[in-house]
Amino acid sequence: MTRERMVDARLHLLSRQVLDADGEPVRAVDDLELVGPGGQPARAGAEVRVGAILVGPVLFVRLFGGAVPVSRQPRIAWEDVGHVGTAIELTVPSDRLDADWVEHWLRDHVVGRVPGGRHDPEADG
Repeated sequence: MTRERMVDARLHLLSRQVLDADGEPVRAVDDLELVGPGGQPARAGAEVRVGAILVGPVLFVRLFGGAVPVSRQPRIAWEDVGHVGTAIELTVPSDRLDADWVEHWLRDHVVGRVPGGRHDPEADG
């Protein structure tokens, strides 16, 4: 069954919190992937729809430059969106998503190399 609804991207989607099927926060919507008829890339003047919401490291890229490779750009398929309200509610749990790979990479390659970076301060308390 196809669910089609007209939405204003700036008002209803961008910067909204994304919650997984359990109500746990995933990320915020940073951008959208628009597709044209038949799922083809969107073209100017053609009718478009949201194919995926992108929850990538936009701030990280803006600070350090470059671009996220398309293969590593965290996206959540629009089919996994269950409800658009004050938050974007998904129909899948967050462990089925690869939306937090940047945090895992930073933890393993940056924070973990800082002295004390692997130490859990709450374990002392």
